[in-house]
Amino acid sequence: MGRYRQAPDNFECPYRNCCPHMDGVSAQWALTVFHEADIDRNEHWQIRGMMATEIDALHARVAQLEEKNALLEAKNKALHQRQFKSGKARRPAGRPDRSASKSDTDASPKKRGPPMGHPPWTRRRPDHVDKVTTVDAPEICPHCGCEHLGPSDEIKDHLQEDIVLQPKTFVTNFKHQQAYCPRCDRLVVQPAEGELPNCNIGPTTKAAAIFLRYGMRLSYRKVRELFDVFFGMPFVHASAMNFDRAATKKGAPLYEDLKEKLRASAVAYADETHWRQDGRNMYVWYGGNDNLGVFHIDPSRSSAAAVELLGDAFGGALTTDGYAAYNAVNAEKRQACLAHLIRKAEEIEKEIMLLPVKHQDPRAIRFCRSIAGAFAKACEMGRKLDSGALSYKTAALLVRRFYSLVDIACSLPLAHGAAESLRLRILDPKREYDRLFTFLTTPGLAATNNHAEQALRSPVIFRKICFGTRSAEGSRSHSVLPSLLLTAQRQDHHPLEFFRTLLTADTATAQAALFNDSS
Repeated sequence: MGRYRQAPDNFECPYRNCCPHMDGVSAQWALTVFHEADIDRNEHWQIRGMMATEIDALHARVAQLEEKNALLEAKNKALHQRQFKSGKARRPAGRPDRSASKSDTDASPKKRGPPMGHPPWTRRRPDHVDKVTTVDAPEICPHCGCEHLGPSDEIKDHLQEDIVLQPKTFVTNFKHQQAYCPRCDRLVVQPAEGELPNCNIGPTTKAAAIFLRYGMRLSYRKVRELFDVFFGMPFVHASAMNFDRAATKKGAPLYEDLKEKLRASAVAYADETHWRQDGRNMYVWYGGNDNLGVFHIDPSRSSAAAVELLGDAFGGALTTDGYAAYNAVNAEKRQACLAHLIRKAEEIEKEIMLLPVKHQDPRAIRFCRSIAGAFAKACEMGRKLDSGALSYKTAALLVRRFYSLVDIACSLPLAHGAAESLRLRILDPKREYDRLFTFLTTPGLAATNNHAEQALRSPVIFRKICFGTRSAEGSRSHSVLPSLLLTAQRQDHHPLEFFRTLLTADTATAQAALFNDSS
């Protein structure tokens, strides 16, 4: 018979409580269980959807952490390779050697030493002979032991230069004629040439001690020991420190004059490094050029210290690294250190090449190579300018071409974080962009800040020897005396003679002895 699509009104199933078609189970209970199962099923699918979303997020997090971990491992490996370089240079995997052709790829590395055609260094010939010693001809050959040697009239000269150690001091007795001063109500004397009033140690000893301290970077105790052993001049190491303090006091006007000359220079280079004073962090600031050098120890690394050294209106061209404190100097022209940018680009490229292939960004690699290549080519043009092979008129025309290369390399954003930071840094006109190629239009200006970095090597080595200074007076001495010493060397004056003049003469004479042109 036909079935109803819908139960008639007031219909009640006789098997509601016990249906034989469902093994005697209550139909009402089965319907209740069915509805509950449907609710559970909906909750199950909802939970599955939430878990799928969470799993996708975790997979993305794992991929992000894997990429970050690979980047950190690449940075760590690159840092380790920079600090512990192998004897044989190795190219990063996947990067061909652009300087070698296919024929010489497997050739042995270049032999260390000077380039071909480099003139040999020979010792100067002594200008006098103090003693002549005649040596008889040998009776037995010193090489093979042959006893049958024949006579020869040829004389072989062998000049040997040595020093004579004479542990002897030179004592001068200054006999002063005195005069009575009625205003002072006392007897007075005047110092003789080369005499230091009320000092038992002469100016040559003090000048030599200062030169050994700051020129040879010896400790006060080593200076005392050297004078005691070689010259028979005993004094305590505290006296050597007092030599510095006296020279610092006399050299303070010359030091301030050096600052003024630095601020009036057409070209200057500046940099800073760490220093320690009595266990506290300090900084050694340097500013200078080929004619002079000024060191300044300051507790701050802020723009105030840069202004203290270079002034707040530097009228020349200034070369520095990317540190923002030098912006307060307000230099008329600025030059960024291209060596820093080239090195940074090469380091980033090396880190990217150390990553797994799936995490490497080919555009970032091309960016680093393009930037490093453009800046290296610009540095090459700078060397040609210095040698005279390129005129400044021609170099000025190259500036637009180099900026075009930079704009093309930095045109698109990069996925690699460090490469993108470098790209934004180069494009920032307040940091690098307007300072990239100033050296191509400014005579005497270099493309890098190597001048300042080389000048700071001496304080860095000294810091490792003496671990800094113990007082503000010591930091003052380490600012004044190294500045005078370095300036004397750049003026082709021996520091030993200059320090002797500084200790015995007036300020004007010492300034003339320091600077060829003291105006």
